[in-house]
Amino acid sequence: MAGAEKKLEKRCTDIAKAHGFYTRKWSSPSSRGVPDRIFIGHDMVYFIEFKAPGNVPTNLQRHEIELINAHGGNAIWCDDVDDFKQILGITT
Repeated sequence: MAGAEKKLEKRCTDIAKAHGFYTRKWSSPSSRGVPDRIFIGHDMVYFIEFKAPGNVPTNLQRHEIELINAHGGNAIWCDDVDDFKQILGITT
């Protein structure tokens, strides 16, 4: 994981935990492209792919996000702390 992406993921994870979210790193050895983390809290489950600012998901990552959403999940990618907070409904 690139340095800027790793820093963003850590910062966002810390913010989420401070606001009562349960979170786990997600890896699936038999299924590449899954989002980086799962966040659970406030009656929602979010699958989030983190990208360094200005970067975008690969085609495989986009496909995985689309599959999760098509099955009723909440999956998105994020490259910005403020966008992350908005996704999770964090206002502070």
